[in-house]
Amino acid sequence: MSVNDPIADMLTRLRNCLMIGQTLVAMPSTKIKVEIARILKEEGFIETYEVVDGEVATRQTLRVKLKYVGERRQRKPVITGLERVSRPGRRVYTHQKDIPWVLSGMGIAIISTPKGVMTGQRARQMGVGGEILCKVW
Repeated sequence: MSVNDPIADMLTRLRNCLMIGQTLVAMPSTKIKVEIARILKEEGFIETYEVVDGEVATRQTLRVKLKYVGERRQRKPVITGLERVSRPGRRVYTHQKDIPWVLSGMGIAIISTPKGVMTGQRARQMGVGGEILCKVW
């Protein structure tokens, strides 16, 4: 199946698995998805991620282990919201001084900059702007 927006597909897969309480999500791997997973792990939103070779020699799979808090019956996901900001039909770019705060700093904005994919806070520190990929809280 052809996917026009792989980042939105990744966020939708994560959102769907969080809603039903699954702990493992698998999706086709790309460099940008691996970078987003790396940021989510560094910020404590997911437990781990790994890239594994698929059945077809050229296709790799990204496996993400989701993070939950609480006991078995009262278990709640760490990620409460995911929002795609820039999409193929409407790109959203920002300057360093206009990078949005997500829930007054409780969430993160993931930004693609000329210096790589990073959080909004790190982009502010480095003094770069870029394309706002998504928001996570």
